[in-house]
Amino acid sequence: MALRLVSDFDLRKDVLPRLRSQRAASAPAGARGGGPGVLENNYESLRILNVERNGNIIYTYKDDKGNVFFGLYDCRTRQNEHLYTFEKDLHVVSCSVNSERTLLAASLVHFTKEGRKNELQPGSKCLTLLVEIHPVNNVKVLKAVDSYIWVQFLYPHVESRPLAENHLLLISEEKYIEKFHIQVIQEDGNRVVLKDSGHLPRERVAEDFVWAQWDMSEQRLYYIDLKISRSVLKCIQFSADGKFNLMFEAPLDITLSDSGFKLVNFGCDDLQDQKNLSKHLTLCVFTNHTGTLCVCYSPKFASWEKITYSVFYFHKGHSKTFTAALGSVDSHVTKGLTFLNLEYYMAVYLPGHFFHLLNIQHPDLICHSLFLTGNNEVVDMLPHSPLQSLSGSLVLDWCSGKLYRAVLNQSYLLQFLWNTQLDCEKMAVLHCVLSCGRDPQFLEAKLIQWISENVSACHSFDLIQEFIIASSYWSIYPETSNMDKLLPYSSVFAWDTVHSFKGYWEKLNSNLEYVKYSKPRLLYDNSMVQKEWHSLISEEKTGRRRSMAYMRNIRENAMKVISNLEARNLEPRLTPLFQEEDNHQRLLMGLMVSELKDHLLRHLQGVEKKKIEQMVLDYVSKLLDLICQILETSWRKHHLHPQLLHCGRRASAAEFTVFHLMTRILEATRTLFLPLPPGFHTLHTMLGVHCLPLHNLLHYFDNGVLLLTETAVTRLMKDLDNSEKNEKLKFSIIVRLPPLIGQKICRLWDHPMSSNIISRNHVRALLLNYKKQPRSSMIDKLPGSVEFLPLNYFIEILADIESSNRALLAFEGHDNVDAKFVEEAALKHTTMLLGL
Repeated sequence: MALRLVSDFDLRKDVLPRLRSQRAASAPAGARGGGPGVLENNYESLRILNVERNGNIIYTYKDDKGNVFFGLYDCRTRQNEHLYTFEKDLHVVSCSVNSERTLLAASLVHFTKEGRKNELQPGSKCLTLLVEIHPVNNVKVLKAVDSYIWVQFLYPHVESRPLAENHLLLISEEKYIEKFHIQVIQEDGNRVVLKDSGHLPRERVAEDFVWAQWDMSEQRLYYIDLKISRSVLKCIQFSADGKFNLMFEAPLDITLSDSGFKLVNFGCDDLQDQKNLSKHLTLCVFTNHTGTLCVCYSPKFASWEKITYSVFYFHKGHSKTFTAALGSVDSHVTKGLTFLNLEYYMAVYLPGHFFHLLNIQHPDLICHSLFLTGNNEVVDMLPHSPLQSLSGSLVLDWCSGKLYRAVLNQSYLLQFLWNTQLDCEKMAVLHCVLSCGRDPQFLEAKLIQWISENVSACHSFDLIQEFIIASSYWSIYPETSNMDKLLPYSSVFAWDTVHSFKGYWEKLNSNLEYVKYSKPRLLYDNSMVQKEWHSLISEEKTGRRRSMAYMRNIRENAMKVISNLEARNLEPRLTPLFQEEDNHQRLLMGLMVSELKDHLLRHLQGVEKKKIEQMVLDYVSKLLDLICQILETSWRKHHLHPQLLHCGRRASAAEFTVFHLMTRILEATRTLFLPLPPGFHTLHTMLGVHCLPLHNLLHYFDNGVLLLTETAVTRLMKDLDNSEKNEKLKFSIIVRLPPLIGQKICRLWDHPMSSNIISRNHVRALLLNYKKQPRSSMIDKLPGSVEFLPLNYFIEILADIESSNRALLAFEGHDNVDAKFVEEAALKHTTMLLGL
């Protein structure tokens, strides 16, 4: 299944064995604060009450007399601790323990023998108590009211030393929230007692709300205020000293006036009718460390034929509403909709019907999300009992008493990737695997293997492009915040601000500012690199040069990228890459480093320059490394060897496959104008010569798919013999070469055709600046001259130019090109033209 629930805690395994062993070791203690006494038939009373910020779990159970016991499971030591015992048959509504485990707050109601909740005191049904438990001592009544109360201690963000003041939230069914200031002192050593139990200061935090959610990890309170006609979401942030600030107010386009009273994550509440969750709305807020803020909402089910739910992406400034058709469903099915927070993703789950995995980091494209219906096994693999999503990726199944950590199942997703036929699902799973991978190298290897065998499987997007961009993005994303706004994450692109705070609020504010003011988009692209690269190549052809310092900086950037890439990969490569200079690709590499560094320096405020420079090197190196990995994987799979670069044999089916893959890589990188590893074009051309018939090969040359690098042409001239077929190939290649490279290559081919080309180029160079001089009418015969006056005259002119101005020779240092050589070449060419 796509989602895997890893058990962090199980009441039946982590608590129940201890209770049974204690019962076997000693008789139940009935004294106040004594040890637990549990009978076998009361084990079902064992249930979770709360999960605190530090991960400790508070639970309760009853003995055979109905006495209520409170226990704590320490998630770090994995040990249980008995906290307190109430010697009455009470029902616990809520419970919380402070971080030092010196105070316990609990709200309880009384059960009659008939099982009905009854009044503890005249005019009250819920008693809220504050208990000193280090050691067990005084009990103070905080509330005795005719409405339910929930309690929650605030936890400091850094647990360094015992706090002199604790802060306790009381949430009332009467739609208000209070905060108590509780000062404690130490007496007689480690004895902790209330400093002034007769007077505990309190202040009102919120009122007139119908829905509230507690974020235990970040110590935030979300609630919806109905003072005005519309629903307004508010957020309060609590600090370590107990102070709190209203961080934002945001209107929500939902209706809650008739929804009743609802609390989320204030402990495990069994007072609400959990058996009919479908009759209630579902509303929750999800955040993560990257500054995302999502509000998930599903109204009451109006019909079982379809279900509607909405996600408000506050960090992106928009919302989306989804409607899922359910078909005919049995009337007894009453499971509610569950929203689960999975860090970069959010899951919407309806047991037995569908599983929707939403990309909340990049919700712009719906194809980045995955929707699985009842036909897929994942829909039935998750628990059908109500799941409660806590902070982070914690999930509580309160019915079974299990606490899970929800993680995406990488094995399932990879298998799903191989089997799915839909392009949208391929893209969604590709991004999901890359963003949530805990072993990036292993996952990249698996994805590359899939891409190598399915390179043409996607029709609506370029698979190689998407993989290279997404993988490079996620490799550098954790380095710093705001990277998602500066680097592309996909090859496919289609409120009042908060206060100035650090951490999460700073990132959320940055997201909102980006949504409001980013015109144009801040995402980096290679358009400037493309323009500058073409400019430099053009200047190279015309002989113009940029400043030495500028070109040296670009070359050094390229060298740093290659060195960084080689440092990452210690294993030798089979593919013959990085074995030549390939100045054009190095130029592209260096330019991309320079432009990307300038882009990040402009927009990443407060990040050290050295760190940005290293991030840029890592990013560009990653792009190149992914291309190398794709090639290396295919190369090893097909058992290819560098010897294929030596011509003279027919291409194998494996070489055809690799050639096709390289062509797709070239197409993907060319569209985005990304650099290729030096030697890529040489290898691609050599494979093309092996695999393509001559007319197709020349078509690839003329359309720029295959590039005639000097290294590739040199090897061809040396390796191929002068058969009629190879002569045609060599001549077709030479006439397509740039003049400077063509002149070099002709000297490697011992053939009359190359001699003809050499002589023509030589004469062209001699006559380029020739000025006609007065000459005598009588032409002296040169030694070896022929009886053809025009040719004699022409040879005499060339000889005079050669003797008078050697500096004009295009082939400096090659003395074998002279007038006699040109004469012989001209005669041979004339004879061929005349058919003699």
